[in-house]
Amino acid sequence: MSDISLSKAVRSNLLSLQGTAELMSKTQDRLATGNKVNSALDNPSNWFTAQGLNNRASDLGALLDSMANGVQTLEAADNGLTAMTKTLESMQSTLRQARQDKSFQTTSLELTKVDANDPLLGKLSFSGGAVTNTVGVDLIKTGSGQSSVMAAKYEPPAAAGEATLVGDVANNDAAAVAGKTFSVSFGGKTATFTLAANAGNTLADWEDQIEETLADSDLGGKVTFSSTGGKFTFTAVNEVDGEITVGGADADAVMGTVPADPTAPAAGERVSTAGSDGKHEFAINGKKITLDTTTGADVATAITTINAQLGADRKFEAYSETGGKIGLRAIADDAGALSVTGADAALFAAPTTSTTMKFARSTDELVVAINADPNLMGKIRASNDNGKLRIENQSTKTLDIEGLTTGKITGGVGVANVTGNSVRTGLASQFNELRDQLDKLADDASFNGINLLRGDKLTITFNETGTSSIDIQTKDGLTVNAANLGVPTSMDPEDLDSDVSIDALLAEMKTALDQVRSQASSFGSNLSIVENRQKFTKSMVDTLQTGAGNLTLADMNEEAANLLALQTRQQLSQNSLSLASQADQSILQLLR
Repeated sequence: MSDISLSKAVRSNLLSLQGTAELMSKTQDRLATGNKVNSALDNPSNWFTAQGLNNRASDLGALLDSMANGVQTLEAADNGLTAMTKTLESMQSTLRQARQDKSFQTTSLELTKVDANDPLLGKLSFSGGAVTNTVGVDLIKTGSGQSSVMAAKYEPPAAAGEATLVGDVANNDAAAVAGKTFSVSFGGKTATFTLAANAGNTLADWEDQIEETLADSDLGGKVTFSSTGGKFTFTAVNEVDGEITVGGADADAVMGTVPADPTAPAAGERVSTAGSDGKHEFAINGKKITLDTTTGADVATAITTINAQLGADRKFEAYSETGGKIGLRAIADDAGALSVTGADAALFAAPTTSTTMKFARSTDELVVAINADPNLMGKIRASNDNGKLRIENQSTKTLDIEGLTTGKITGGVGVANVTGNSVRTGLASQFNELRDQLDKLADDASFNGINLLRGDKLTITFNETGTSSIDIQTKDGLTVNAANLGVPTSMDPEDLDSDVSIDALLAEMKTALDQVRSQASSFGSNLSIVENRQKFTKSMVDTLQTGAGNLTLADMNEEAANLLALQTRQQLSQNSLSLASQADQSILQLLR
């Protein structure tokens, strides 16, 4: 305690000045630190509350680094999945290219005509290529068809010549035929003649009458008439099959009677010579057949000629029947009804039907049978190559075809080979190279020692107490690699043998691609959660720090204004103190 006594005015001003100095010190501290609460002494409640908020903000801020690493780890995994997706799509493209590639090797085989009486033709067998074991396809079948056989032994056609009919006119007795009526027929046409009743007419008179009647009849231009030596002669204009016949009540009186021995006719008998065009002409189901004295000279020649004129696409064929006869029979089960028409159709008896006829399968039927065989489907393909059987080897390996003779299907023991598809073989190698990249991409998709594609677990904590977190891992913790995705370990060229096997591989690749995309979607969802929490945590840190600042930070404008006011007050206090001191000094002047 000071021994010096101050006046009341001085002491009062001095205390005021000290208070102002203390307030100025506090204000200057606030301006210097920016805080209005710099210690627990300033404001214990605000100080400790702010410390708690800042501590939590600091803890959350520390978690942001973990979240940032988690985001990068997820992005690394997503990069790997993206690359794997593109690789799988490339593998799909390789398989589709193989699926679309149709550069299969082929061979075309001629199908020989088969004798229906030799039904034991055997099979056409396939082995090798994509075919398992040996698969046979029947070359014959049983079916229903019609046939017809000649009514009599085959006779070659007669030499060409006109038909004639020579009548012995009542032994040249004109009076005997006066008033008589008769008719002449040929080729389905008829002319009727009535001779004048005048007995004085001569045969010469009737010649003119017959010629005029004949010219005006249906036989006009088809048959001519002449009279020589008391005989009426009718002659066909052209060399056609047929016989001129005479009819009517007076036929025998005018033209003579039918001879008892046609080879040696007597007086008063008529002589008929059949006409011939030198051919047998008929049609088999509308297909015209012509046999002349050369092409129908005997049974064998006639059969060859008939089959040649029926053509290679015939459904009926001629064959040799017992008794020197020619038969016609169906050689295809879709031949339909057998119809023989035409001038010489009567050579053949009426057709009959059998349900046990043996037929060789046609090219189209073999195509259907081969393509419908479940053991061959997707492994080989048959088609009609202008009547030949084309076999396509839908494999990368060589296909063997047995049942051939010099490129012809005969049911023999010869073997043809069809090489495999080299393009698909090359695509199998490309597939294997792409497959190897899948595992390498999975191995390289790590960040900071964590590889989610290898099944590692990533744990990210979201709050300072550890009660909020997320565990990120692949489905079931499995590695995302070729094996777990179901991608074939190694692609052999044989795996691309057929479209069926490629379709199965494409289905497996789609499943693998779906799994990768699903995992990418899952990681994407996790990444969204982490990024959202990262933003949330940053916002929380800002909120906590702002809240702490609201409790401790000073209002710089206010504090600056306070300092200015305190400085003014300090000057006023100093002036007051000076005035108080001057009052005390006035006593000294009295003492002087």
